Amino acid sequence: MGRTTVLSLTFFFLALLAIVGARPATFLQDFRITWAETHIKQLQGGTAIQLMLDPSSGCGFASNKQYQYGRVSMKIKLIPADSAGTVTAFYMNSDTDTVRDELDFEFLGNRSGQPYTVQTNIYAHGKGDREQRVNLWFDPAADYHTYSILWNHYHVVFSVDDVPIRVYKNNEGRGVPYPKAQPMGVYSTLWEADDWATRGGLEKIDWSKAPFYAYYKDFDIEGCAVPGPANCASNPNNWWEGAAYRQLSPEQARKYRWVRTKYMIYDYCTDKSRYPVPPPECLFGI
Repeated sequence: MGRTTVLSLTFFFLALLAIVGARPATFLQDFRITWAETHIKQLQGGTAIQLMLDPSSGCGFASNKQYQYGRVSMKIKLIPADSAGTVTAFYMNSDTDTVRDELDFEFLGNRSGQPYTVQTNIYAHGKGDREQRVNLWFDPAADYHTYSILWNHYHVVFSVDDVPIRVYKNNEGRGVPYPKAQPMGVYSTLWEADDWATRGGLEKIDWSKAPFYAYYKDFDIEGCAVPGPANCASNPNNWWEGAAYRQLSPEQARKYRWVRTKYMIYDYCTDKSRYPVPPPECLFGI
């Protein structure tokens, strides 16, 4: 191989690494502010942002594109100390009025010294009310942690620092709705919800502690952008459709059982006051 060929290959791989290294992205590469621009501040050259909640407003942002299947992740540092009555949300949504698909992370604020609770919920074909709640096993306000949603033809997996905390399997063949027909955008909001967020609304927000801040960085969206190539979403060669992502690995399954055994505090599947007869997806394992 000649020196010219070696140099060409070197530059090719350096260029390829530069493209791969573009992930995670800066905020404005993939997102736009949708609510209260004065309450969102870019940091570190746009690679991180600060969200603010005060008595005048919360705030929010959304992806510039919608996606159909893939994985989205962000590193988030939540509101420290007394955050009761606040909700920091990170979710995917089809933005459709009637038949909505949605995949939710909602971080429910707490009184100082109490664990932070993360609530997940799934809407499929317009039907939601599939809440599960897990107490986080660390202080999510002390440092950044990675929160991700994997969505493929086989299941939806919510993960915290690569530990799966929720799995929703595709059981369409058994009559269970599964989000697959609509692309979804990526959204995040910081807002007041003290009528329900902390201890069912018993703990109200303490505005004397305001403003409240949450921080985000390492924005990473890998999926089929819509509009985009028509066959992308059905392409079995997409990495998120690969064999390693069709079910939990034995190690992931062990961590999943650990979380659900030690830290789950609510599961709609076992709430007999709401569902005397468990919803069908609860019968097949989720």
